[in-house]
Amino acid sequence: MRGTCFLRFAKSTNFPHSLISIFFMEKITWKPGTMLYPLPAVMVSCGAQPEEYNIITVAWTGIINTDPPMCYISLRKSRHSHGIIEKNRDFVINLTTRELAFATDWCGVKSGRDFDKFKEMKLHPAKADKVKSPLIAESPVNLECVVKEIKELGSHDMFLAEIVAVHGDKKYLDAETGVFDLAKARPIAYSHGKYYVLGDFIGKFGFSVRKKKRTKVNRNPKKR
Repeated sequence: MRGTCFLRFAKSTNFPHSLISIFFMEKITWKPGTMLYPLPAVMVSCGAQPEEYNIITVAWTGIINTDPPMCYISLRKSRHSHGIIEKNRDFVINLTTRELAFATDWCGVKSGRDFDKFKEMKLHPAKADKVKSPLIAESPVNLECVVKEIKELGSHDMFLAEIVAVHGDKKYLDAETGVFDLAKARPIAYSHGKYYVLGDFIGKFGFSVRKKKRTKVNRNPKKR
């Protein structure tokens, strides 16, 4: 009843529509959980020798520092890749695309104890510049990472790592501008158990405060 009365009052007084929406907004409360989405869906490659090369799909990953560039991945101790990375102290984060979606999911549900994931998914390991772990050649961007610290958090261990080299596929580089256009690769993200191709471009960082360019008006046009 109060809501109905408020709505009548709001309409009669031209109350801001945005505030009307807030008044009627309802929230559902859940127990604490990992409801932070979307996240990158990446394939992490590891292994010092071809016989131990493995790929694990990870969504618990992100950038944590700029200088030096650092990132993290979080893995359960039970995962096959955990022991490989713990021993060799490095790994490679490989960004994923629409074309790699099947392999991305498959490498997340199958274990490297039972399968050669490179072989099964017809992916190709490529030599890295500074780490022992291989790159995934089909990935548009590869980040070579050296582990600096391992934090035991509970269900997962966090591998804090420095990014020591970055590789990008030349076909996404604009030869004229030098701009790397990752959007052309159709990167995918992970959201609450589902994969999505990233959507429409809506603006560059800082677009909300950027001043609009004024169009110059010629006040003294030459007479013809």
